[in-house]
Amino acid sequence: MTMATRTPPAPTPDSLARAERQRLAAEEGARAMADVEREAIAVRQNMERLRALREARDADAAAQMEAPTAAKPKPTRRVKRIVR
Repeated sequence: MTMATRTPPAPTPDSLARAERQRLAAEEGARAMADVEREAIAVRQNMERLRALREARDADAAAQMEAPTAAKPKPTRRVKRIVR
């Protein structure tokens, strides 16, 4: 008898259950990996947004430091004069 003429044995209920568990685990793993990747993308986008805001804030602060502010004249104090 050669190997080519042998038919594979019928799957047992245990082997079918094991195959189903493996299939479900593979699908769940793929979904989990997709969720992790989506979260990572969201985190990177948020970091990019916050970096842009921080750089804009720092640039604005630097521009205000460099720009000469007009010196406000000190208000003169009014002196009350007593009329005698």
